[in-house]
Amino acid sequence: MELFTYMEDHDYEQLVLCYDKTSGLKAVIAIHDTTLGPALGGARMWTYASEEDAIEDALRLAKGMTYKNAAAGLNLGGGKTVIIGDPKTDKNDELFRALGRYIEGLNGRYITAEDVGTTEYDMDLIHLETNFVTGISSGEGTSGNPSPVTALGIYKGMKAAAKEAFGDDSLKDKTIAVQGVGNVAYTLCEYLHEEGAKLIVTDINKAAVQRAVEAFGATAVETDEIYSQEADIFAPCALGAVINDETIPQLKVKVVAGSANNQLKEPEHGNRLHEMGIVYAPDYVINSGGVINVADELIGYNEARALKRVEGIYDTILKIFAISKRDGIPSYQAADRLAEERIARVGATRSTFLRNEKSIISK
Repeated sequence: MELFTYMEDHDYEQLVLCYDKTSGLKAVIAIHDTTLGPALGGARMWTYASEEDAIEDALRLAKGMTYKNAAAGLNLGGGKTVIIGDPKTDKNDELFRALGRYIEGLNGRYITAEDVGTTEYDMDLIHLETNFVTGISSGEGTSGNPSPVTALGIYKGMKAAAKEAFGDDSLKDKTIAVQGVGNVAYTLCEYLHEEGAKLIVTDINKAAVQRAVEAFGATAVETDEIYSQEADIFAPCALGAVINDETIPQLKVKVVAGSANNQLKEPEHGNRLHEMGIVYAPDYVINSGGVINVADELIGYNEARALKRVEGIYDTILKIFAISKRDGIPSYQAADRLAEERIARVGATRSTFLRNEKSIISK
């Protein structure tokens, strides 16, 4: 990879390599864009096959956070940290404290959070060295478990998608096929059951499926049968890349709306949903409740304010459908366009974020 060429082609601002001999820290911090404010994105720990893979992942994820934060209406840019190592065997307290010092050295241009392979305890260790971290242990000014808030956002976004597909946002008597019944999806099922939806569920965890069957009167199916169900809405809430060449022909739904990341295996699969008349709620928008919630910590967490902003995902999804119609493009492209238009508007008045500027983290 020609790093500077890649950064120029994809509009990246900064790439930081972090190494600490004592703790064994090897990490990459990527900052994509700070037009809207400081870059916010989680710290992921993963056993990368090579250092180049780690750098590529950090860059890709940072850009994704730019779009997610912008579309969510946050005054935040996009960044990401990846830590090279096995989260089960390579963690130590000093490693995360060393990472905290590197983040502090960026002087507020990047704010981190929990991600794949890292925990609330890890964020507490980072917090010993810097205030530029969210998702620390529950206490005054912290947001706590993000799963219920993420589920609320999915529910509101699903209702917006239903309005687009059926002309009415009511989910009463709608049949919804839910793939995965983890923490976020289970809470989503609570909302759906309360409104009177009929649920079909699947998960590799059979105990989780049984729990949903008992609590919501859901119908359980095998994992490979979820795509072909006679349903109104398909809610992918587990693995990514589940909208692909094999699954699309099986779909009998009018809406795809769920919490999973990277639901489209390739962009062309978003095109195919559009051509089939299936309403797709772009994943990084509908599942942005967690980042909206944690971002509220940066100005002193207020639950009522955060929940109101998460409920705004409903209106954001409707805006995306309006752009899709306006420009004659699939909804996944319309989501990108919504984010890009917001960045462009703000970018006309400012460029890179500096710590001494008035910003979301000024208190």
